[in-house]
Amino acid sequence: MKKFIQRNDREELLHQKGRVIWLTGLPCSGKSTLATNLEVALYEKGKLSYVLDGDVLRSGINKNLGFFDKDRKENIRRVAEIAKIMLDAGIIVICSFVSPTNDIRQLARSIIGDEGFLEIYVEASIETCEHRDIKGLYSMARQGKIVDFTGVNAPFEMPIRAAALINTEKYTIHDCVIQLLTLMGF
Repeated sequence: MKKFIQRNDREELLHQKGRVIWLTGLPCSGKSTLATNLEVALYEKGKLSYVLDGDVLRSGINKNLGFFDKDRKENIRRVAEIAKIMLDAGIIVICSFVSPTNDIRQLARSIIGDEGFLEIYVEASIETCEHRDIKGLYSMARQGKIVDFTGVNAPFEMPIRAAALINTEKYTIHDCVIQLLTLMGF
């Protein structure tokens, strides 16, 4: 009898390799849509996955955090710790977070570990993101009603360690999911 169950034991039980797919990009670039569609595609392939989404976590475990640099960093630290636990369980974790700076994304990578971390840059132009913005956040940021809004009055740094660039402006969500599945070896 085994004394301790390890990640590879869980992965063997699940018939999959756990990993964290970290989707980063401007607000309204398509991260959440891509994440939920990827989760469905993985489910259809018999793979256990789970989406950790910024809006959902900020309404629960991270509801006490704002959008200033210190709070953004803490938001990502908490998410990365949760993702690391789920990764150890052998689950494919799909994280959908603006995570606007390379330092913040590096923090997540350092917590999760290089081996299980797959950073994906979800690209769309600022014009497309504003057009997709049903909440009107870009407009409010341009009017000064929202401060520190990524892409308007707070920076977004292009990823320097992304495993792939997925352009949701040029390709359909279906095509983007296929690109991700191919990258993941499915």
